[in-house]
Amino acid sequence: MGRYFGTDGVRGIANQELTPELAYKLGRAGAYLLTKKKARAAIVVGKDTRISGDLLETALIAGILSVGANVIRVGVISTPGVAYLTRTLLADAGVMISASHNPVADNGIKFFGGDGFKLIDEIEEQIEDLMDQPEDQLPRPVGAEVGRVFVREDASELYVKFLQTTTRERLNGMKVVLDCANGAAAAIAPAVFQAIGANVIPLAAEPNGININAECGSTHPNALQDAVVREGAQLGLAFDGDADRLIAVDEKGELVDGDYIAAILARSLLDDGKLDHSTVVTTVMSNVGFFKAMKSLNINLVQTAVGDRYVMEAMRDGGYVLGGEQSGHIIMLHHNTTGDGILTAVQLAGALVKTGQPLSELRTIMRSYPQLLVNVPVESKQDWDSNANIKLAIEGVQASLGDEGRVLVRPSGTEPLIRVMVEGPDAGQLEEYAERIAAVIRSEIGVISNEAVSV
Repeated sequence: MGRYFGTDGVRGIANQELTPELAYKLGRAGAYLLTKKKARAAIVVGKDTRISGDLLETALIAGILSVGANVIRVGVISTPGVAYLTRTLLADAGVMISASHNPVADNGIKFFGGDGFKLIDEIEEQIEDLMDQPEDQLPRPVGAEVGRVFVREDASELYVKFLQTTTRERLNGMKVVLDCANGAAAAIAPAVFQAIGANVIPLAAEPNGININAECGSTHPNALQDAVVREGAQLGLAFDGDADRLIAVDEKGELVDGDYIAAILARSLLDDGKLDHSTVVTTVMSNVGFFKAMKSLNINLVQTAVGDRYVMEAMRDGGYVLGGEQSGHIIMLHHNTTGDGILTAVQLAGALVKTGQPLSELRTIMRSYPQLLVNVPVESKQDWDSNANIKLAIEGVQASLGDEGRVLVRPSGTEPLIRVMVEGPDAGQLEEYAERIAAVIRSEIGVISNEAVSV
């Protein structure tokens, strides 16, 4: 990835790696490039609830103002909320300060263009080039030309009203537990669900700056599972810190991940005649059960590399409206320009009402096959996929699995590892199959022992 930008903005430990000095430079370079020197350009700035948000917001805004752009400060809001408001308020760009599902010490800065979409790699590289110039030669206007901050106190209200318009279904007293991860969803999700008629039981909805994602939210759903069963709720919904992903829990307390959610929404859109090109975009890591479910519905699939930015790229290129990841990033392009956990939650709840079926029934649209992941440390990831012996090992395991399973071998994007994922109906066989491939990789290019992780 780039010198500063990773797969989802600039990330790091706040005040150590992601310093206010770096935030200031990002604000200057990003504002200059994204506003195209337009007089009195405006940039939306939002943040999640983590304590370092104030520190980074102040520095980022100072950088934006220093090149003459104005700031529309929207306060605590979700990442998709920033994308929506950037378009709705006709801003020239948007910035979200968040580290998503990461712990409180981390933070991040991600940019949106005026169209509400995340920046492409080339634009991020141009921002990096501006930041790394030996001398900062960007404009420094004075007097009346310095940028100003305009606070939108109604930002969350605007976004809540928008989310209400995305469904015609009323929840009519449906008991719903909302795990807000003590993050941005806390100020939005309960209001949305109450407005469409749900009986809301909030969970992890009291952010204090340091409890974001702490044993709660989409990456820690145990408390939500317990609460759904204890309260006799029809549905449980868990968001992450910036509310761009969703994991659900059915009325029996069973987890429903992004693959299941995407499958349910795909069928719902297909039934309504709204699944453009009868196609769903997903990553190579989606469960083989998802692929089989889509095939049974005659829904086409486009597969991408892991990462919601790649899903979005394929969606825009092909004119598709639904895409997602197993992690719960679901993109519904006919509503918003990025993954939106609360929007997805509203659509999922609407599917329950429309069909009259509980989530435990809707989830039977697919069967999740067991997965085993083996990480193989290697000397070098270069040219691993042209190694004849590794190819033969992969082909041999795939032949043994046939149509009832699959093998996915790929290099890690950040570590010196080759990841071997084997998926199939018989969990007992997976370790043998994965180890067969891993052993060949270790023999050909590996350096130390592997680590196996069941999924």
